[in-house]
Parts: sequence; C-alpha cells; structure tokens
Amino acid sequence: MGKVRSRLVKRVAKQLLENYPQLFTRDFERNKQLVSKLVTVRSKKLRNQIAGYITHLVSIASKPVKEQVAEEVQQ
Repeated sequence: MGKVRSRLVKRVAKQLLENYPQLFTRDFERNKQLVSKLVTVRSKKLRNQIAGYITHLVSIASKPVKEQVAEEVQQ
C-alpha cells in the first residue's frame, strides 16, 4: 500500500510543477525551500508533504521508460 496524500497536496504540487517546471529537482531540501518561497503554507508538515510529492513526481518523470516498466512488473 502506498502513502495517502490529500487532494490539497496533490493539487498544489501539480500547479507548482505546471507553472515552474524548470525550478524543481529530485532534491527534497531544495524543493522544500522553493515551496516556502512560492506558496504561503500554514504548517511545516504541509510544506514538507507538498515538497515530497513534487520530488516524487520529478523522480518519476526523470526515470527512463524501461525502469518504470520493470518496476510495474515486479509489483
């Protein structure tokens, strides 16, 4: 079973990636700082969830297709 993320986290993360695709990388710490600058977040936990989901999405997008298929077959 995977992690459960709220719609708010997913929506904000996808909007940030859509508006600033060149800023975000696979580095969580850097993404966390960028989220703090770009969005007014109520809590550190919410900021970290958004940054973590962005990191997850960027890492998925940067993987070669063969690795993605191999991981899906193993699961």
